[in-house]
Amino acid sequence: MTAETKVLTAHVPIGLAEKVEAMASRLERSRGWVMKQALAAWVDQEEERHRMTLEALLDVDSGRVIDHQAIQAWADSLGTDKPLPSPLK
Repeated sequence: MTAETKVLTAHVPIGLAEKVEAMASRLERSRGWVMKQALAAWVDQEEERHRMTLEALLDVDSGRVIDHQAIQAWADSLGTDKPLPSPLK
């Protein structure tokens, strides 16, 4: 059983295309396989970034935020003899 596919076309910079070709050769895979792996990884990453953004916006809407000045004071204290407790707790 074969999965349905769709051809996508994209113009990429020559340097990037050469890297894809070199990687395909090194891995003994086709350029299409390398591109499919890269695209799938990028789509997964962007979906996770979107999920995390929506989650963060829910925190903001619910008032679960930490004041910028508190974070800055904590970060500034980290290199001192008496670092402040983390405001993230």
